[in-house]
Amino acid sequence: MNLLAADIVERFYSFLWPMLRISALLTSAPIFSLRALNLRVRILLALAITWLVYPLHDWPKIDPVSAAGLVEIFNQLAIGLLMGMSLQVVTAAMLVGGQSVSNAMGLSMASMIDPNLGNVPVIAQFLLILATLIFVGLGGHAMLLGLVIDSFTSMPIGQPLLSQAAWAQLVSWSSMIFLGAVLTALPVMVTLLFVNVGMGMVTRAAPSLNIFSVGLPAMIVAGFIVLMLALPSIGARIQWLWLQGFLQVRAVVGLQ
Repeated sequence: MNLLAADIVERFYSFLWPMLRISALLTSAPIFSLRALNLRVRILLALAITWLVYPLHDWPKIDPVSAAGLVEIFNQLAIGLLMGMSLQVVTAAMLVGGQSVSNAMGLSMASMIDPNLGNVPVIAQFLLILATLIFVGLGGHAMLLGLVIDSFTSMPIGQPLLSQAAWAQLVSWSSMIFLGAVLTALPVMVTLLFVNVGMGMVTRAAPSLNIFSVGLPAMIVAGFIVLMLALPSIGARIQWLWLQGFLQVRAVVGLQ
């Protein structure tokens, strides 16, 4: 009986390590981190994935309450969070780009309550929905789960994995928040800039014209027209950002 109990505890310890990495990924990655996917579903999903991954590798026997075990817990959680946060950079880029377009159109006060991000402008919410649909259409959820499964081969448990270079790479990749936002919002913002310059020239030529009664509706109408015309290029740019995000995740887990 004692041998059976010791074997169960040993298997639980070995089962714990892949589950920590997978659970951290499901907590931080797009789609899986949505509040619509509640905690019970995430736990069941993490258990199911870990159950499928468990027979594929020989897991080290590390006591989680020891000093080495505590370091390994931090290591596995950090790896999963790094993988998820690398893709959340794309989501943040959509949010910043949507806020820039909303401010340029004069819709900065028109906002919606997002359960994950809080008070978000309507254009940013639209871009977030579009990015989520493109992510699912690319099979990003399956690709992400495949990457976390492959990471147990490239980054096995029990080795010192997280280095200063890994964190520096994440910080460098975070600059894509601003670059992706500029690339996404650039067509709309440049067009609205020319519309704004034209409205300034009209107001200068006819001072009696009320800029607030004419300029604001013109900016909103022009902004929506340009946004509809630019949707194909915006969608292609979002797809490119997701692909760059997956390349970044592959670099984090050493699959280059």
